[in-house]
Parts: sequence; structure tokens; C-alpha cells
Amino acid sequence: MQLNHYLNFRGQAYAAFSFYQTVFGGEFSFIKYYYELSDIQVPEEEKDYLIHISLPINTYTTLMASDITKTFCNTQTPFIIGSNHYISINLEAHEETEAHRLFNELSVNGQIESSLQKTFWGALYGAFTDQFGIKWMINCQLEAPTS
Repeated sequence: MQLNHYLNFRGQAYAAFSFYQTVFGGEFSFIKYYYELSDIQVPEEEKDYLIHISLPINTYTTLMASDITKTFCNTQTPFIIGSNHYISINLEAHEETEAHRLFNELSVNGQIESSLQKTFWGALYGAFTDQFGIKWMINCQLEAPTS
């Protein structure tokens, strides 16, 4: 089983994924814009929105997204940036340096909710909302959790 994180934006999917690519590296495995649809009329203001983008992070994880449009995604649930979704990155004790790097780079121009610090559960933990409104948690387990 592979668990992937799917994010929605309002016209910022490409900018967000270009930023994430600078942090994680790799190449987009799929990218498609609304203007590439030949059989559907797309309003001018939504033509550069992404239908789908995928960025493989490692063998087991792919980050995916699309732009929510007023035309094609008119649902009962309103689009709210970052609502009810955190991406949780879990690292092991020997990856403490990587935990700091990810926290520092992903939180650039964002809002820190909890600074990266040691916790009562034996981890280095921090949470923030990045500059695109996506909520992240970094958890680096330094010692066995206490019960």
C-alpha cells in the first residue's frame, strides 16, 4: 500500500510544487493543465490552473495536487486553504539533521505553530503552515516513546 498526500490549491499548485521540488528534489512524474483539455471550454482565468501534478518524494510516497476551480469543482464544501490536513513527516533518530533542514526550508515565509523542539514523547517535533497554506508536522523520534 502506498499512502499519498493530495493537496488542493486555488491557482497556486504549480508555484507550490516548484517550491516543494526545491526542498525534496526529483522530477514531476505527471503535470497537466486545464488549457490542455480539448473537449471542455475553460474560462480564461482558469486555463493555467493544474488538473493534476505529481512529485515522487521516494519509493513509497508521492505528493499530488490540483487547482480547485470555480467552474469544474463547484461543491457544497468551500475551498479553504490548508483545512483539516497536515502532512506528517516522520523521521528516525539518526535523521535529526534532516528534520531541522526540512523544518527550516519548508517553513520559509510560513507561520510557525510549534517550533522544532524536544517533546515529552521523546521526539523532536514542530508544526507550521507553509507559505501556500499547507499544514506540516515534523516528528523525529529520538528515543522510544514512553507509555
